[in-house]
Amino acid sequence: MTMWLESYRPQRFDELLTSDSVIDSLTHLSLQANPPHLLLSGPTGCGKTAAHQLVCRQVLGPSWRATTHVLQARDLAKTAGAMAKFEEFLRPEGAGSADTLAGRTSLDAFDHNISAAAEHSPPPAGEESPAPAVGTIAPVSRIIVIEDADYLGHARQSYLRRMMEESSRSARFIFTTHTPSRIIEALRSRTQHLRMPTLSRLMIEQRLDTIATAEGIQPTQGVLGDIAHVSNGNLRKSIFMFQLLAERQLLNQRSNVQLLMSNSTRREVQLVLEEALRGRVHDWKWEVQGKKNARVLKGAMGSLDQLMTLHDLDGRGVVDRLHHFLVAGRTHYPDALLNDLLEALSICDVRLQRSAQSRIQLEELLHRVAEIGQKHVSLLS
Repeated sequence: MTMWLESYRPQRFDELLTSDSVIDSLTHLSLQANPPHLLLSGPTGCGKTAAHQLVCRQVLGPSWRATTHVLQARDLAKTAGAMAKFEEFLRPEGAGSADTLAGRTSLDAFDHNISAAAEHSPPPAGEESPAPAVGTIAPVSRIIVIEDADYLGHARQSYLRRMMEESSRSARFIFTTHTPSRIIEALRSRTQHLRMPTLSRLMIEQRLDTIATAEGIQPTQGVLGDIAHVSNGNLRKSIFMFQLLAERQLLNQRSNVQLLMSNSTRREVQLVLEEALRGRVHDWKWEVQGKKNARVLKGAMGSLDQLMTLHDLDGRGVVDRLHHFLVAGRTHYPDALLNDLLEALSICDVRLQRSAQSRIQLEELLHRVAEIGQKHVSLLS
């Protein structure tokens, strides 16, 4: 099955679903002979990945995939030995070597068509970027993309700053982030920062309608609007959901959209909240695993771990699910209890933006929910 996210990926800057000012800025900086390092910030699904791919294609030419290197910082943060893997990515020959990924040059920088891996795609700006004048500056030979750079932490960001200063004459860095305030000032000051706005429901609905026309699909009236609404500004999520419903032939009823959303995380989120409200934040139990008895974490934290693992959520994703559950109007919680829960959730959201340890903040939130449950015990009984 061909993924529509790839089939309908923008090929030109003017095909990006974002504001005109962002498109103009991306086009202008990509056409410069000496383009700057770039910091793209914005909410999930607003087009940061599509934008940096177009910039790489414009700056590096048709063979851009051969000299573009992408590191997903969020996935790296979940693994053991993260710093060693980070250094291995930036210094392929070893930590003690003077050879760095940013310091390597490529023949593609002098002839964009030299690589056999060149793809036949039009330049996103409508014309190829000009080469710098001979004897002035080194042409850009490769681009290093750090996605979700706000998960790097200060130590790795400082490591990057030194590399940008010492060995990136012919390389450029592109950072994407949800929370630019978690990027150290030393990095932000060395990049051009572009903020990509949240996509409106109408913008997403129009893009889905374009895809439906191209695929020859006629969904029931209102379905595309419902998908755009529940995606909450996330274009990637809306296209994926649209294709999923289309493949299963579920575009004939608007109720299928709500059914899909309610079955995804609502029950798991409700279990986390109910366990915490009853004071069972940590509930260790013995279970038989294989031929041994093992202590297993249950209660709210155990349910939270299952939720995050099953749906591949990070801290901000959990907060989004909790907020959606509380404001959807299906909890039947008294107003006083609901207000306290939303206040605790907002405090956690702010702390997550400043912390690299999301689990600590989520655990503190669940303890706060347990206190709220004790405060309103008469309303819950």
